[in-house]
Amino acid sequence: MDTAMMATTVYFLCALMSTVCAVLLFRLFLRHRRRMRRLALWSSVSFAGFAVSNALVFTDLVIFRDRDLAVARAATACVSSAVLLFGLVFETE
Repeated sequence: MDTAMMATTVYFLCALMSTVCAVLLFRLFLRHRRRMRRLALWSSVSFAGFAVSNALVFTDLVIFRDRDLAVARAATACVSSAVLLFGLVFETE
């Protein structure tokens, strides 16, 4: 397997795993809404943003090689990290 194919596979799997984590965390929030804090919600929103960021990486480096989506990738990753940090700071007991 050549390097480009391996990189494409890794980019796709990262986007897929971030999406799976976001869905599972959101299901956890919905299922245990009374007992769980909103930290699961903040985490799921954050992982959804990470999934978008990873999808932009895949789009930028695999599909649209002639366009530069670095600013959009960095912005979504930064906003997602800020959401997670907000949830961690303000949802403590």
